[in-house]
Formats: sequence, structure tokens, C-alpha cells
Amino acid sequence: MKISVIVPVYNVENYLEKCLNSLVNQNLQEIEILVINDGSTDNSQKIIEFFQSKFPQKIKTFAKENGGLSDARNFGIDRATGEFLAFVDSDDYVSATMMEEMYGLAKKHEAEIVICNLQKVDENGIVTQKLTQIPNLPEKIDLEKHFSVFSDISYFACNKIFKRELFEGKRFQKGMHFEDIELIPKILLQCKTLAKTDAFHYQYLERSNSISKSHTERGLDILKAVKNVEIAFENSEYSHKKTELKNFQILEGVYTFLAYLAFVKEDEVYQKMSSELKKFIKERKISTFEILKYQRFGKNYLLSLPLKKQVYYLLYFFGLEKVIRKVI
Repeated sequence: MKISVIVPVYNVENYLEKCLNSLVNQNLQEIEILVINDGSTDNSQKIIEFFQSKFPQKIKTFAKENGGLSDARNFGIDRATGEFLAFVDSDDYVSATMMEEMYGLAKKHEAEIVICNLQKVDENGIVTQKLTQIPNLPEKIDLEKHFSVFSDISYFACNKIFKRELFEGKRFQKGMHFEDIELIPKILLQCKTLAKTDAFHYQYLERSNSISKSHTERGLDILKAVKNVEIAFENSEYSHKKTELKNFQILEGVYTFLAYLAFVKEDEVYQKMSSELKKFIKERKISTFEILKYQRFGKNYLLSLPLKKQVYYLLYFFGLEKVIRKVI
């Protein structure tokens, strides 16, 4: 089996058919689709059973008690037999050529991870945002030569395929929000060669009731994730590349965290989270100047953002949080 596609399912009856259709119609035939029903209470199971009966050679179905996204993914990893693993969220969908092209690139370049571009779509399938990944690097990426990728890429699990052996002794952390930021960098640190395609194979659905729309104290998991990656980094063969580690801390620990913090409504929670961020920055001796001059894909990150976001970040970095809370 070339690729095992792991699809955790939880109450997605309105989206699941489109997701599974995109997988059973892959050009690459040698795939298995592991559909894990993580305790759904809607009609998701009926949809799963329909597809399994129609495509018994491709789809393997499992039902378990609800344990969350990480737990369902881990359940799938434990049962996967493919040379590579892919993760597709059950409200998203992919192009028919995704697995074929990415597997081909993996074999062509002996790559342990292959990355594609992704785009956000609304419930009508209209593209709302294109998320280009590592635009400034060649198709084959030697990590030793191009280690900037460590701090530049977005750590989604869903727009990548991974050599299955990379997950030996490693799993998504159960009960943790931002589990991708915690695990995928650690997986990458085991690699020597990546590959990429510029195709926008992955369609990421933004829906109004998504888990990512509720902003609470759980956002502190971003900082926990970064701290766990720091430990793995120090124990990796790339531990001497301190600049890239600092850039990772700035992108994920500062900018990603602040982007989340902007939507926290309760003042008490906001103040607690802001205090933790300031502590995080101080402990790592990250200066405001370093944050402002941080570059991603060879360009100044702050200046690449929309004006509204630039103003928000600048107000925060220069201690004008009271202004932010009045404006937001």
C-alpha cells in the first residue's frame, strides 16, 4: 500500500460525503482510507457505512468513543499499513491528483515529507484565501542547505504526506489544541529531504462553528507546543541552527499566539494569556527589534500582512494593549 489516508470524523454529516468522494476518486489507486468515527452523534456513521459498502477495497472503517482529533488520528496511525501517511480532516476535501503527485515526488526525490499548497474555501466552495507554502524553494529541499523551511512553513498536518516510519514512537498529543504545531516540527527534525509541489491540492473549509472559532485559555497550548518543540530541537541533528529556532519561536510563539489572542473576549483570560506571552518572550531573550525584523520566505513578515494586522501587532509590541482592547 502506497498511502494510508487517515480521516477522523466527528459530527460532520453535512461535509463528509464531499470529503470521502474526493478520496475514493484519487488517481492513485494504491491507497487505503481509514475512516475513524470518533463518537459522532449525527448521521456521520450512516454516510461512512454507505461509502464502505460501495468501496470495500479502499475504505476501512472504525468506530470509537469520542477522544478528540489527536486520539482519532493516533488510532489511525496505529492501524495504517501504507508506506506514507496522509491526514485529511473530514470537513475538507482534496484534488483528484493530490496523492498521485505527492507520492511521485516522494519517490523521485527520496523525500520523507512532501508538501502541497492549500486554500481556504467557504461552504459554497469559493476560495477565500490561498495559502502558498515555501514559494522560494526548489522542488527538492535538502534540509541541511535550506533549513529556513523549519521556521517558514505552516505546520498543518493535512497538506503533507509523511513516511510512516517518522511516527515510530511519536503521536499527536491527546487533549491538546494546536496538536500540529506540537508534533509536525518534531517529525520534520528527523528528516533530511523534503519535496514540494506548487499545486493547491488541499481545500480547507472554514465553517462558522469550527473549533478554531472559539478562542479561550486553550490558546496557551500554542506556547506549550513551542516549548515541546524546543526540547526536540536541542536533541536533533539541527541543534546548531539557532537562528531558525529563534525564528520558529517568533512565528509560532509570538505571531501565531497573538493572532489567536486578538479574538479572546474575556478580559481576565486575555490578561493571563498576554502575561504568559511576555514571560515566554523574556525567557528566550527575544527583542522587539528581532520580532519586527523577522523574515518569512525572504520577506519582512510584518510588512507582508494586511494593514489592520500590522497596526494590531505594533500596538501590542509597544505596550498599548489598552488601546487594542478598546478597538477590538
